[in-house]
Formats: sequence, structure tokens, C-alpha cells
Amino acid sequence: MASSSATILFDGVCNLCNGFVQFVIEHDAAGRFRFAALQSEKGKALLQAHGIQPVAEPGTVVLVQDGKAYTHSAAALGVLRGLGGYWAAAATVLLLLPRPIRDAAYRLVARNRYRWFGRQESCWLPTPELAARFL
Repeated sequence: MASSSATILFDGVCNLCNGFVQFVIEHDAAGRFRFAALQSEKGKALLQAHGIQPVAEPGTVVLVQDGKAYTHSAAALGVLRGLGGYWAAAATVLLLLPRPIRDAAYRLVARNRYRWFGRQESCWLPTPELAARFL
């Protein structure tokens, strides 16, 4: 599902979201995904360009790909499909679940992510080696 122009917008202060970004970086050897914090100016601009209003406390990761923005479970599973291999197979199986069920589970985790995983005071900054993959 991911193309060379796929961008993942994530909550830059959320430990779970930062862990997800680290997971994608580790498993995306081809470097197909780029990243931007939802709180950043570029992240906010991408949201607005796709008709999504930025909010103070984001509730979803967003996958921007092929001119479309995907949110909630569609975004997370789209990223997994873009990683290929076993991750794509797992995503394909999970996509068999109806979206309302997938999104309900996603929202449950999103509502509790700061309590369960913690949060940072400021957005995570990439290392110099990874900076080119961040907007």
C-alpha cells in the first residue's frame, strides 16, 4: 500500500506513537515512509491540505499516500501493508474485520495511550542519520 511518497503523521509527544515510528524505521529498509509530527507546522499543513483539522491532542496516526489521507485503523494497517512480508499478511487478515470494530479498538488504545505508555514533554527529534526521512 505504501508508495515512495507515503508520509506518516504521528503524535510527537506520545511514547506509543514514537515507538510505532521506530518500528516502521526498523522494518522499512527501502525507506518508503517519511514522517512528520502532527504538532509540527508541516504536519498541520498536510492535515489541512487533506481536510483534517489539527487538534491540540491528536487521536490518530494519519497515513498520507497517493493524494489521500487515512486515519485510525486504516492508517495503521496501511503502514503495515506497506512494510510487506509478514506485516502485510497480518494487516490483510486484520482488514477482514469490519472497520467499525477495528476503529473502536484503535480508539480505545488511543484514548488510553498516555496513561498506558506515557508521554514526552516535547516532540521526539530524529538522529542526524534519520533526519532526511522527517518533514
